[in-house]
Amino acid sequence: MASLVSNTSVTFSDLLHAFTRIGLLSFGGPAGQIALMHRELVEDRKWIAEDDFLHALNFCHLLPGPEAQQLATWIGWRLHGWRGGLAAGLPFVIPGALIILALSVLYAIAANLTWVEALFLGVKAAVLAIVVQALLRIAGRALETGLKRALATAAFVGLFLFDLPFPLIVLGSGVIGMAVAAKRPDLLALKAGKTGEVLPERPWRITLLSIAVWGAVWAAPMLLIAVTLGQDHVLWEVGAFFSQLAIVTFGGAYAVLAYMAQEAVQGFGWLQPGEMADGLGLAETTPGPLILVTQFVGYLAAFRAPEPFSPLMAGFLGAMLTTWVTFAPCFMWIFAFAPWIDRLGRAVALKGGLAAVTAAVVGVIGNLTAWFALHVLFTAVGQRHVGPVRLYWPELASFDWRAGLLALLAFTLAFGLKWSVLRVLAACGVGGLVLVLAT
Repeated sequence: MASLVSNTSVTFSDLLHAFTRIGLLSFGGPAGQIALMHRELVEDRKWIAEDDFLHALNFCHLLPGPEAQQLATWIGWRLHGWRGGLAAGLPFVIPGALIILALSVLYAIAANLTWVEALFLGVKAAVLAIVVQALLRIAGRALETGLKRALATAAFVGLFLFDLPFPLIVLGSGVIGMAVAAKRPDLLALKAGKTGEVLPERPWRITLLSIAVWGAVWAAPMLLIAVTLGQDHVLWEVGAFFSQLAIVTFGGAYAVLAYMAQEAVQGFGWLQPGEMADGLGLAETTPGPLILVTQFVGYLAAFRAPEPFSPLMAGFLGAMLTTWVTFAPCFMWIFAFAPWIDRLGRAVALKGGLAAVTAAVVGVIGNLTAWFALHVLFTAVGQRHVGPVRLYWPELASFDWRAGLLALLAFTLAFGLKWSVLRVLAACGVGGLVLVLAT
């Protein structure tokens, strides 16, 4: 396999400048972010070989967390070690986190203003079209075999009808994929692994040190909260929930949004259903990983149960804690496994697990799509359990014709005219203002 381009002229200052630029321009979700990095680092600057870039990207899909941010961290690590990894990975997080924090503050303060509600009515309709786009795009790429389609269907049914835990769906799919890969890799469209290659050494020392250091970084704020505020405080709940989420965020942000949304709304009562769609709309319009929407949830959760702090301070702490426990694990995974990428990237069992998880993610996003559609288009959605089955039904009289009209506009712009995410969001936001303020 081609090795990393050796370029001694890549100074730390050059690295920091390049990734700061990439971080500020990283709109468009992981596809846009990865394309931007490829153009800047492979084609224009020639800091990394094409084969290395693609090989590392494939491995980053195996890790929990945003793959584009982890790929950036790996490139920085290869060029300048730990500090290079931080210099490359942090610009993917910091600009978007600061913008989401500012928007969360404004949202919480202005939540009851008519014009804000009108704006976000349009944003929610646009988000519905964006999520459907993601569903169709990923399905077209990931479901090329019958087994994969069966896994996607099972994941949707398990979540939507049986309310199975999201981690169980992800881990169960991974186990199935690894077992199938060992016997029938063709069922997952896997290519046979190469034989006779000399594998790199096993760098256990680096891995264990990375886990120890970043595990301590990850746990530090939680220990402080446990000692000072106790495990009954909302900040402990926020930190514990998003720490758990950081372990199972395979398949990108859309995969975990349904689980996060339902837990935040129905489990903890931190948000209303429509507010989750508002948060996703904010995250879609800002640079950085889409998973930064978690910060919006953390802010509102703490803002609404602030004691012993002021609401503004509690919201700030909730947002910062959420970002910390979401991204500290991302750095831990990539620093721990970066030295193993050449070895593990050839493991057929791991590739099988990833392929199965990716297939299940299609069902997870389908669940998210159905959940969003019900709560965007209807103001009243009931649910009941019939044995182990959970049923949702919208109250037809609660259909919001304005949301329906805006959703039709969003689908026309996104699918018919092929508008970008930002343009669809902007057009539907303006449409929401016009409809609400004119009626």
